Amino acid sequence: MIIRENQWLPRRSFLGSLAGSFAGLALSDLFAKDGLLTGKLHHPPRAKRVVQLFMAGAASHVDTFDYKPLLEKQDGNPWDPGEQVELFQSTPGACFASPWSFRPYGESGKMLSDIVAPLGEVVDKIAFVHNMEGKTGVHSQGTLLQTTGFNFPGFPSAGSWISYALGSETDNLPSFVVLPDHRGLASNGAKNWSTAFLSAEHQGTVIRPAGDEPIADLFPPQSDFITTASDKAGLAALAKLNTAHAEQRSGDDRLAARVRSYELAAAMQLSATDALDLSSEPKYIQDMYGLAPEGPAVDDSVINEKAESEFFGRKCLVARRLLERGVRFVQVWSGNDNGFPRRNWDSHGDVKRDHAPLALGMARGAAALIKDLSQRGMLQDTLILWTTEFGRMPCSQGSKGRDHNPFVFTNWLCGGGIKGGTYGESDEWGYKPLERGHSTKVYDIHATILHQLGIDHTKFTVRNNGIDRRLTDVHGHVIREMLI
Repeated sequence: MIIRENQWLPRRSFLGSLAGSFAGLALSDLFAKDGLLTGKLHHPPRAKRVVQLFMAGAASHVDTFDYKPLLEKQDGNPWDPGEQVELFQSTPGACFASPWSFRPYGESGKMLSDIVAPLGEVVDKIAFVHNMEGKTGVHSQGTLLQTTGFNFPGFPSAGSWISYALGSETDNLPSFVVLPDHRGLASNGAKNWSTAFLSAEHQGTVIRPAGDEPIADLFPPQSDFITTASDKAGLAALAKLNTAHAEQRSGDDRLAARVRSYELAAAMQLSATDALDLSSEPKYIQDMYGLAPEGPAVDDSVINEKAESEFFGRKCLVARRLLERGVRFVQVWSGNDNGFPRRNWDSHGDVKRDHAPLALGMARGAAALIKDLSQRGMLQDTLILWTTEFGRMPCSQGSKGRDHNPFVFTNWLCGGGIKGGTYGESDEWGYKPLERGHSTKVYDIHATILHQLGIDHTKFTVRNNGIDRRLTDVHGHVIREMLI
């Protein structure tokens, strides 16, 4: 069954006839919370919620999860993959071995770098995809490709699609929450969690767990002017204006979405505050996630492992608390857009300086999230996706850095009916897929996630500008060999 916007016109016409009253807006909101596919999924789901861990700036696969002994053997020698090499901002340097050792972990003996060693405890639960291939070596385009399935703006994020399909499991929290890096947003900013042509209520809600004001404008400012009486009078006046606005625009759902956002904000004043309060978490849980005794006040003047563990671990713990309270999709970011000093994974100048603290903080938080969800019985229906916009080259840029590599990189998935193992390999250098022409693309990852949620990616479409659009564009296949 192909699902299109115009199939819902009878319902919208019905809602339009009621839109002149706030009862009508409330009814519209009730339908919106149900989700388009609620009660009629394409097949039984294995998962019902998703966490996306995004490493902004392009994490190096050959320094983390994709072990390449040949780089150790050829370290310092001229690098020659036997074909012309096109780099983003440099010429090919010498073959560059990882600054860190790799060791086997788990029953599988999976080789992991020392800077992601905390993931060794859960490595057998993780499905590694080492033959991911991108379309571009530009950060903004590569990031959009991984978050929306398109490498240019104007398309909904995966979180928005899933929120639109499945709706919310709770009345008091958004269905889609974004936990950005505390230093700022990644490349593209809010476009990475935009709804584009989907209904506005499915946009990601930004929460900053380490900030003085985790949720912007959730509470009114301190003021002698704002009183209970004036607030009530203002709401009454606003209700009259909104009713008049709705009567004139019965086919426009943006007002209903805005009303829903304000209603949700009121509910979040209690529920979100509770979700963000980690004081009730036992010390062993806080330690497992790597939280620092001083909390977000930890010294971050120089990039360091303790601070990265605190900030990423706190977001992972908050993500778990949001998921268990009914949030459908949580996006967790590590790294912001480029600035000085370097605070992301874009290690052109010094991969050892940048990657070590970022990777150790990430690995500690991600491993804790997997263990925590597992011990609570939630991992079986929570799907975790780890990704980045592209990889980094096996040769050096200068003497210490690595340039962009969109030709091959790594994703991994865990939980939600996913079977641990390795699914797709890069070549002996970590330069391109081992089997040229048989790489994995973001469409395949998104198709697999939707499948685990009970959705056939080829049948979940929305008509926009005369085209039936979907998250996977016109591509993608489910990676069935990794499914339990």
